[in-house]
Amino acid sequence: MWGARAGVTADGIAQPNLPTAEAFIERAFAMRQQAIDSGDQPYGAVVVLDGLIVGQSQSLVVINGDPTAHAEMAAIRDATRRLGRRALTGATLYSSSNPCAMCEAAAYWARIDQMVFGRALANGGRPHLCA
Repeated sequence: MWGARAGVTADGIAQPNLPTAEAFIERAFAMRQQAIDSGDQPYGAVVVLDGLIVGQSQSLVVINGDPTAHAEMAAIRDATRRLGRRALTGATLYSSSNPCAMCEAAAYWARIDQMVFGRALANGGRPHLCA
């Protein structure tokens, strides 16, 4: 379903030449820059499964007038839509910053296995529901 690792997948997501954590976080920061350039909040995120970016987004809060359109939420929505399933078991969520409680809860419900954030590749671990 998802083409070669480098290049563009069948669903139009450009893939890095090397599928590394550094390359994935750089894509999250590229999404962050798109958000800034379009006048939105400075956040970006990507969802990676089996070494491929399967969902990505910038913050869309201002653009869409939707307080829930955080980059992580939008990237999760993008991935589930592209894959045609709600569970993202085995996936990692890469974010330009530490996901908020709402985004972590969404990652939990999407069954994402791990969160990584920031240029330092901080390990956010497995998502949890906030108590």
